[in-house]
Formats: sequence, C-alpha cells, structure tokens
Amino acid sequence: MLQGIKLVWRTYQQLLTKHPWKVQILTAGSTCGISDIISQQLIERRGLTDHSIKRTIKMTTVGLIYVGPILCKWYKYLDQLVVGKSKVAVFKKMLLDQNYTNALMSNYTIWPAVQLLNFYFIPLKNRLAVVQIVALLWNTYLSWMANKA
Repeated sequence: MLQGIKLVWRTYQQLLTKHPWKVQILTAGSTCGISDIISQQLIERRGLTDHSIKRTIKMTTVGLIYVGPILCKWYKYLDQLVVGKSKVAVFKKMLLDQNYTNALMSNYTIWPAVQLLNFYFIPLKNRLAVVQIVALLWNTYLSWMANKA
C-alpha cells in the first residue's frame, strides 16, 4: 500500500514538473469533483440513484476554470511579491492569502494554519497540491453547506 502511494506521488511529481499548469488545474478540478461526491455520498447519504451528476460536474468545472487557474497564478505572484521563507515572509504570505472574501467565515478556522505550514515547508510547485488535499475536506463541507435543504 505504501509503495503504491509513493509511486502515485512520484508520478504526480514527474507530471507536475513536465506540465505544471495542466497538472495543477486538473488537480483542482478533480479535487472539487471528488469533494462533491464525498459530500453527496458520505455526508448527505444520497445513494447512487439520487446522486446529482449535474452538481458534481458543476463543482468539477468550478475547480477547472476558476479555482485551479486562479490559485496557480496567485501562488506564483505571492512568491514574487513576498520573497523568502523566513517566519516573517511566511506570515505575510498567509495574511495576503486570507485577504479575499470566502463563502463562509469558518474558513479562518483552517486556512491560516494550513497556509502558514504550506508557505514555510512546501516548495512552490507543490503548494497547490497541498491546498487541494485540504480543499478536499473543505470543498466537501462547502458542497454540503451550499446544498443542504
């Protein structure tokens, strides 16, 4: 199992090096879509017959044409704007990253900590992947909140 995970990660890194823009956007789109599936199946317990494919496609599309491209450009710009990995630089990046309107104020319970760690420990080319891993949970929550009756 661990070897399989290592192989997937290594392959992902190779693809990311060869095609950073495409891989990051596909990662964002996939994560948004998977988040919606998790929300519908594990949280809302809709079952396969009541699963809204239209909703999953909509979430995937948001990831592909909005989340992925914007975050790719944003992280690159942020690294140029605030250079370095010192604690001060990382804190500035985190503050700037949180300077946008989110769907819910509850994002502040998770994203500042994630981004502090992300900007400090993670190389630029892998930041979107880290964010998408956390976003899998976050988007599941958002999908559930946006679609609960």
